[in-house]
Amino acid sequence: MKYLKTVSKILGLVILGALFIVVILSFSPIYNFAEPHPFEGPDVFDPYRNYDAAVGWKRANFHTHTRVKGLLNECPQWPDYVEDKYRKLNYDIITYSNHNEITKHPTDSTLQVNVYEQGYNAYKFHKLVFGSKGVIHWDNLFPFLASQKQFQLDYLHDSADFIQFNHPARTRTINKSQMENLEGYEIIELDSGKTTENEYWDWALSAGHYSFGLANDDLHFPDKSGRIAIRCNFVNAKSGEYDEIKRVLLDGAYYSMRVPDYGDGDWDEKYRRNKVLPAINKIGLLPGDTIFVKLSEMADSIKVFGQDHATLMKIIETDSLEYGFRPEDTYARLNIYFPGGEVIYTNPFARYDASSSATPMRANAHTINWPLTIIYQLILLTLAAGILWLFNKLRKLKMQ
Repeated sequence: MKYLKTVSKILGLVILGALFIVVILSFSPIYNFAEPHPFEGPDVFDPYRNYDAAVGWKRANFHTHTRVKGLLNECPQWPDYVEDKYRKLNYDIITYSNHNEITKHPTDSTLQVNVYEQGYNAYKFHKLVFGSKGVIHWDNLFPFLASQKQFQLDYLHDSADFIQFNHPARTRTINKSQMENLEGYEIIELDSGKTTENEYWDWALSAGHYSFGLANDDLHFPDKSGRIAIRCNFVNAKSGEYDEIKRVLLDGAYYSMRVPDYGDGDWDEKYRRNKVLPAINKIGLLPGDTIFVKLSEMADSIKVFGQDHATLMKIIETDSLEYGFRPEDTYARLNIYFPGGEVIYTNPFARYDASSSATPMRANAHTINWPLTIIYQLILLTLAAGILWLFNKLRKLKMQ
């Protein structure tokens, strides 16, 4: 009986200790978020305005896990193995984004990209942090409030060049309201396993939060054919060097793609088919604010999406499209569906005022609500003090 009481005491102390850590790591300011404000202005932003046909497209994956030193691993293979696998699948650019660790490029130091996936939290609110010199480990363990998520984006951005908001559809507690509030990321990750992530993007775009889109494998198992080379990006980059990657990812001249698992386990077929993907040959903005796209082959259909995830236009069995911006259109982006199951996602064209801004990306509009922040911190301090009191009381309890 005494043994059971001792075990119960130890278990109670562990639980109280864990609760104390959770409470302490729940800190964040409470923000006033700006009301949703759709894009407006006399001009239409063209993300492909600087596309260089002489450079063309390079295939890339920016969210890649590998084996790392230590006990905690999310991939069984080292970076050099993963690099070789992607090269065989016709990729030109691969960056390594292990959790809370900056990974060295396995073959060429000139291609080193300092990027890591940040986040330990239970809700999988993860971010790719590009251009940081070191890893920031601090994290809210249960960031259910939009303010907690915004605080993370803000403090990570202070040490980074830019941020990608990872897999929002797989992030627990993310909903339409939070997507309408959150800001401070330049890129959102599309289609990382759930096609509904296009809707998450549209929730943010409809609220006036402009971001570019990337679709990545979020690779963990390079030897499973259904987990590699099923999502990718085609970037108008001259090389895989970081300065060039940074330039193009912040400029917008790229598109993303969902790719079937060709061969369904037949690697020879997968290697072959990944060398002949459908592509965008030309894309941009014609006079009169008309979006145009010309494809390498016939598509089943092309959809134009806009404000509130509405379908603005759909055409079938075509290799090209022209869509003229209407006065009521705030933004427009294209989804292109091919007979083989491939899907292309373009970056959004959006209204803005070119005389006052280079892009529709706006400065962060949230401000700290000091009264609510003080109240929230007092609640956390009270909880922490109560947990410490119980911890100390239980620690001193003598087992009979």
